[in-house]
Amino acid sequence: MPLLDLWAKTPDQLEDKQIHQLIAFAGGGRLLDDSPCSAEFREFLATVPSKKLESFSAQCLEQAFPDSGMALQDIVNEIGVRLGAKSIRGRYRGVKNQIGFDGLWKFPAGNSIVVEVKTTDAYRIDLNVVAEYRRKLIAAGETAEETSSILLVVGRQDTGDLEAQIRGSRHAWDVRIISVDALTRLMKIMEDVDDPAIVQRIHSILVPHEFTRLDAIADVLFSTTEEVKQDETPIEIKQSSEEPKVEGIKTSPVAFHEACVKRIQHQLKVSLVKRSRSGYSTPDDAIALNCSVSKEHNPDSNPNYWFAFHPHQQTFLEKHALAYVAFGCGSSERLVLVPYEKFKPWLQNTWVTENGERTYWHVVIYRDDKSYALRLKKGSKAIDLTPYVVANGG
Repeated sequence: MPLLDLWAKTPDQLEDKQIHQLIAFAGGGRLLDDSPCSAEFREFLATVPSKKLESFSAQCLEQAFPDSGMALQDIVNEIGVRLGAKSIRGRYRGVKNQIGFDGLWKFPAGNSIVVEVKTTDAYRIDLNVVAEYRRKLIAAGETAEETSSILLVVGRQDTGDLEAQIRGSRHAWDVRIISVDALTRLMKIMEDVDDPAIVQRIHSILVPHEFTRLDAIADVLFSTTEEVKQDETPIEIKQSSEEPKVEGIKTSPVAFHEACVKRIQHQLKVSLVKRSRSGYSTPDDAIALNCSVSKEHNPDSNPNYWFAFHPHQQTFLEKHALAYVAFGCGSSERLVLVPYEKFKPWLQNTWVTENGERTYWHVVIYRDDKSYALRLKKGSKAIDLTPYVVANGG
């Protein structure tokens, strides 16, 4: 049974397997260029959660096995995808008349990064060789000189010798270094934010800059923290009011997205990978999901739930052929899943907040026992959401 099928049907069997054991399950069991093993392994990496990629990368660095370097190369390239890049995989082993780069990451803003993965400090990197990869990719039309750079991904924190080597070379303004550990941390930050402006700032960290002035890095840290704080929403729903009112009381943040997504995967019979705080998609990007959760308000008298739906979430969904919105109402056991094409027209009759800094639609859901309704502005009939409730066991 292919590795990906094993993961989909019997994930518990693979949960505690080491990465060299997982590679043995794929194809012929050896990572070779253009091999079934390589194809299966990459498909598997595209499906697993980020915490698995973090664990696998650590195993490649801490345990010596024949394919550890090639496996780490594939993992790093998948991390590039999770960071929002289109990742072109390079070859494991160089051959004549082919460019020997490890990876080429193309970001939506137009920047491209030639990636070189280094697992050990047992030898010096020949920067001229890596620079030649970049030159050949430019000549082949894969990237442009003015928008491309080189990123060395290293498996250790102590990079003083390598940094000195780069500073003393003619390639100093084109090359940057990042550890595997720091790269995985950036990936996890990406999963905590939705705002495209913050995502762009994260991408900019990977591109060569002169950081005498540190404002750009401070902006990333500040804006990321601020977006995460938005989970503490200062909005309560008044049963007697016609619109949501700001009460000045912060609600406790809730986080049961993953439990909701697990049920949705079962319902849709697909694997979903986390792309941002609320955004998920299948590994092939054919299906997208925006999942929001809310605490339960007025549970004893008139249970209701408040969600914010943002323009950048709408943009994310509209990039995909098939998309859904999901709302976890107090817990993952009360879950509403609506095709986006059905949901989109409803937005024109919801309340909208525009405060100069951000704009979003209010999605207000009321529950009466097992019936759910989307509450709209005065004069618009509520939408019955009960047909979209994910059944227990789903």
